[in-house]
Amino acid sequence: MNAQVVLLALCTGLGLGCLLAAVRALATAAALWARGRRVMGRVTARAATDGRRGGLVVFSDHLGRELVLDPGPFGPFCGVPPVGGSVPVVYAREHPTRARLWTSRHLLAPSFGWFLSATLAFGTGVVTAG
Repeated sequence: MNAQVVLLALCTGLGLGCLLAAVRALATAAALWARGRRVMGRVTARAATDGRRGGLVVFSDHLGRELVLDPGPFGPFCGVPPVGGSVPVVYAREHPTRARLWTSRHLLAPSFGWFLSATLAFGTGVVTAG
């Protein structure tokens, strides 16, 4: 088997997998937009021993339980205010532990990253096949 054909097949498979993940992330964001419960969360500081940047978001679900959302290392870039501020949170009623920030950047960032990865994989396959 030719090495170019194998590389093309690998790039195509990776591109299709990334495209599937992008569509799934977009569908999740659309489902949260359509049927998610929106509440306000409060930004709190991380523990002093935690070296990661940004704060944690504490919110209450529909049963009154206090839950913690970690927006990740890019939280400030996704619209998380400084410690003490409030930010909207959205979650599916049956899965409050899978909450997301109710900002377009935070909801759509995963799908954009997967689409970009799929584009790079398909582009690499086209360049190696040609």
